[in-house]
Amino acid sequence: MATSDTRTQLLNAAEHLFAEHGYRGTSVRAITRLAGANLAAVGYHFGSKAELMAAVARRVIEPINTAQCAGLDELLARTPCPLVSELVEAFAGPLFDEMSAGDEAGARTSRLIVRILSDPAEEARGWTGPAEETVRERYLAAFARVLPGLPPEELWFRMRGILAVAAVDRLEVHQQPSPGCTSPVAGEAARRWAITFLTAAMSAPPTRT
Repeated sequence: MATSDTRTQLLNAAEHLFAEHGYRGTSVRAITRLAGANLAAVGYHFGSKAELMAAVARRVIEPINTAQCAGLDELLARTPCPLVSELVEAFAGPLFDEMSAGDEAGARTSRLIVRILSDPAEEARGWTGPAEETVRERYLAAFARVLPGLPPEELWFRMRGILAVAAVDRLEVHQQPSPGCTSPVAGEAARRWAITFLTAAMSAPPTRT
């Protein structure tokens, strides 16, 4: 197997196993066995299991980040203060677009994002790279301009909620499709429902202390 193919196979195997079993529940041996690679391959290509986790997360998240940035650029080119609903759609829309409810790959991406959000292992939650940080800071600033009364900590909590709602919905639709609905219709409906729901959540008054 060529070196580049081995790296890709390791990424594919790790994505599958991390999504199913989490960071601590996945061994290097299990990854290399599924990838058809030798035990030293993870160290050779990535340096460590933690770096492999980061590479897997980047591969999954970066297309979403790119789409989120493009959506925000388009909004801000039109007005410095877009509607909350427009910001929510620019931020949440790519989560639905990149996590198709109609196939296993979309469900696996959803599971992995849920793992990243909830896995107690620091290596799973601490993968954040410059691209993800840039997206977060740009959207935080944009939401802060249109929701000036919301404390930064609560604003970021609500943005994390957007990620969680989208990921859980994509996973649920794949595992338990709505009776009588085809996946594309269910997915588009869920996208609209989520944007309506999340716009209301983001627009709610600050929580009283």
